[in-house]
Amino acid sequence: MMTSRSDDPRTAPGRPGPAGEAPPPVPPGCDVVTVPARQGLEAVDILRRGAADAVGPVLHDGGCTLGFLVPPGTAAAWDVPGSTCTETDGRGLNLAPEPPVEGSDWLLPPEESDPATDPALLRAALGEAQRMIEAADSCR
Repeated sequence: MMTSRSDDPRTAPGRPGPAGEAPPPVPPGCDVVTVPARQGLEAVDILRRGAADAVGPVLHDGGCTLGFLVPPGTAAAWDVPGSTCTETDGRGLNLAPEPPVEGSDWLLPPEESDPATDPALLRAALGEAQRMIEAADSCR
């Protein structure tokens, strides 16, 4: 599933509009992929270095987990080992500047990112991140 993108970052959904206008609304009902923080942080770096700036909002629980917002319906086909994808149907998901879960914080807030991370790109980034972690750990 691909998310729609705009070539003009001033008008992309979830980003601030021109001349300080409020950002367009983020689509409701995103699913959330949760991963261990170490792998998630590596994946964020991989996604941000990619040719397409395709990373959406990311939550950090203040501990050992990151949550990537992905398009609704992703959970139905998500099968990446070491991660979980949960359907939210918009319940309890608040994409305001304040994080939706008490004790968490935005690593990448909605106003500074795409509306959702492309699941195919996230899957590839998580795989690459896991290979990098395994290679680094094998050097000990």
